[in-house]
Amino acid sequence: MHRLDGSSSVWIYVVFLLLDCYFEAVFGHLSYSVSEEVDRGTFVGNIARDLNLNVQELETRMFQIVAGSKKKYFEVNLKTGALYVTERIDREELCSDEAKCSLNVEAVINNPLKLYRFEITILDVNDNSPSFPKTLISMNIGENTATGAKFPMNPAVDSDVGKNSVNTYKLSQNNYFAVVTHKGDSVAPELVLQKALDREKQAVVKLVLIAIDGGTPAKSGSMTILVNVLDINDNAPVFTQTLYKATVYENAKIGTFIVTVNATDLDAGQNGEVIYSFSGMGRGKQTDVFEIDKITGTITNKKNVDFEENNAFEIRVQASDKGSSPLTSHSKLLIEVLDVNDNAPEITITSLLNTVKEDASIGTAIALVSIFDKDSSNNALVNCKISNNVPFKLESNYKNYYSLVVDGPLDREKAPHYNISITAVDEGSPPLSSTSVILVHVSDVNDNKPHFTEDTINIFIKENSPTGAVIKTVSADDADTDQNGKVSYSLLQDNRNSLPLSSMININSETGDIISLQSFNHEELNTFQFKVQATDSGVPPLSSNVTVNVLILDENDNNPTILAPYSEHGSVNSETIPYSAEAGYFVAKIRAVDADSGYNALLSYHLSEPKGNNLFRIGTSTGEIRTKRRMSDNDLKTHPLVVLVSDNGEPSLSATVSIEVMVVESTADVQTQFRHVPIKEDSFSDLNLYLLIAIVSVSVIFLLSLISLIAVRCHRTDGTFSRYSAPMITTHPDGSWSYSKATQQYDVCFSSDTLKSDVVVFPAPFPPADAELISINGGDTFTRTQTLPNKEKVRLNSQPCYSHLPSCVFVCFLL
Repeated sequence: MHRLDGSSSVWIYVVFLLLDCYFEAVFGHLSYSVSEEVDRGTFVGNIARDLNLNVQELETRMFQIVAGSKKKYFEVNLKTGALYVTERIDREELCSDEAKCSLNVEAVINNPLKLYRFEITILDVNDNSPSFPKTLISMNIGENTATGAKFPMNPAVDSDVGKNSVNTYKLSQNNYFAVVTHKGDSVAPELVLQKALDREKQAVVKLVLIAIDGGTPAKSGSMTILVNVLDINDNAPVFTQTLYKATVYENAKIGTFIVTVNATDLDAGQNGEVIYSFSGMGRGKQTDVFEIDKITGTITNKKNVDFEENNAFEIRVQASDKGSSPLTSHSKLLIEVLDVNDNAPEITITSLLNTVKEDASIGTAIALVSIFDKDSSNNALVNCKISNNVPFKLESNYKNYYSLVVDGPLDREKAPHYNISITAVDEGSPPLSSTSVILVHVSDVNDNKPHFTEDTINIFIKENSPTGAVIKTVSADDADTDQNGKVSYSLLQDNRNSLPLSSMININSETGDIISLQSFNHEELNTFQFKVQATDSGVPPLSSNVTVNVLILDENDNNPTILAPYSEHGSVNSETIPYSAEAGYFVAKIRAVDADSGYNALLSYHLSEPKGNNLFRIGTSTGEIRTKRRMSDNDLKTHPLVVLVSDNGEPSLSATVSIEVMVVESTADVQTQFRHVPIKEDSFSDLNLYLLIAIVSVSVIFLLSLISLIAVRCHRTDGTFSRYSAPMITTHPDGSWSYSKATQQYDVCFSSDTLKSDVVVFPAPFPPADAELISINGGDTFTRTQTLPNKEKVRLNSQPCYSHLPSCVFVCFLL
């Protein structure tokens, strides 16, 4: 490998291994190696080529390093696919004194989502010199110490590993000692006395112990040893074992018994009394955890023991006598720490998406979840699951690595966000667990139409209302948010609707206010219908419609109109009656219509006569003018009448017509203008034909019914038949018919006016002024004022017996 900055080359060993196994989304396991302390930008390997990825797709598929160590030491060049160093790498900082140092790095690529895991081994370089815990130590050695005696020295410490760690020791030139290097788990020096000491010749021997590592070039460190030659105490304590082994559970109570070491001294007195201690050459953080009883040799813990920090301890124990020149011996103690389940799993969540769309498909990846448990064995086996009911699930990728994916439909309107609780439980006894919550926001898509609260909207407005008024405000709700929930309103055009809606009404697209653009006339248009469309601003936009019915309420804005033959404005109409006319004699009938409707079109008739003349009366609802009494010699020959026609509106509107009634001596001179209604000179149409056929049919049915009724009466028993004489049908000057028998006579009065047909049924002779008139007008209701002065009642069929035809009415009745 070569540094990107062109500086001196550094050998980088690259090891590539492609495992032939696939585990769900994890497609391969690569292994690289790189030396520590290389420059930033140093090439590690072409990951795109090793993973068989297209370099051109790295950027579009968002290839990225998503997990690894706390610092991001590596990055990928998306243009070339090269994996390179981005931070200074210190192997000693990352892995301390571990023999192998490696980083597990995860990379992810989208479309489709794939997770790659690879290992990068950090190779050691010889960048640390050996060093001793103390640069100066003193040793007391009796002069009678036999040659060949060995004195273990505290080994030098080198933060490097492998061949770069301490390899050998050298001792400065002297006459008494040599150094022996012991290689095992660590390289430890041992001084060997090669020549007997003579305190009298040399009381203090100064030695320099040099530790040399195996790097290229080699580095070294030194320690000065002052050997004080003591006087005779020729027996050192001896341990019963050269190696002691013990076990202790982590988190054991302080003061827990671990092991007892034992050493004996053949000397007597104080020279034979043994005291125990930890060797000063081996003291450090390991021996700070434990203490030894100097009298009994019992070892206990004085601090908490944590398996995750140290799973084993190697301690040197020394036994010394109490001689004036104490003699010591050493033994090794190995303490194994047993793991207990005292660490809950640690959950690390790496979010891939800040928000997820509510229409996201099942399987969409939201986040990566990794689980780590500091414990070992079964205590480190972890099961992970989602503990609450959410439409998401965990998919296992590789060992304790999972993908959080969508597992069901999402609906932002029901749940705008989810708090997903991820729980990891180890298999220790008792099991420990931890829970982490990830907040996932659901973003809106336009999946809801605007909704009107009513299916149909009815609007009631008065006719002649001013233009520009807001007649109704429609409103539609949209469950979506932002632009997806912003609603605008418009009129929906319908080709089947012939009305010019655009000139009649308008709608405010933002507020939904419906505004009238013209004043409406109930008589021209009493109702119309249109549709309002509510459309949101989503992409694509959604819409819904509502039907609006506009009902125009009538106002009393039309005067009654007098119909022919009395409709000529400003003219005085004349009628004649015979002097012999009886009370109730029919004079004329005033007809009027009102273009309004309802009560505004309900008309009433009132008669005005000259003062002192009380000869005529008018039906308030029928408009029929009749005599109230017989003529007298004092009555005038000409009677000017004014008929007032009023509606029931508020305020009431009216119209008047003047009629001059002339009294003639003979009935032959009676010529009522009522009988000379102008005939429209329209061409004979199909409607006239249908009306003629209907009138003829009604007349035939009426005559047949009358004949049948007479025949039934004639065939009754003699006692019954004797009550009646032969029937007789006569006509009257006013155009009515009379049907009579000896005991009873009934008169049927039909008006000759074809605009409206009236049927009046009453006993003959005509009723007096206070008698009842039953008037049935075409299209009107019948009005009853008094009971007929009759012993036998006129029986009308209880069922509806009249049918409405244009300009004709027939009445079916039974006698």
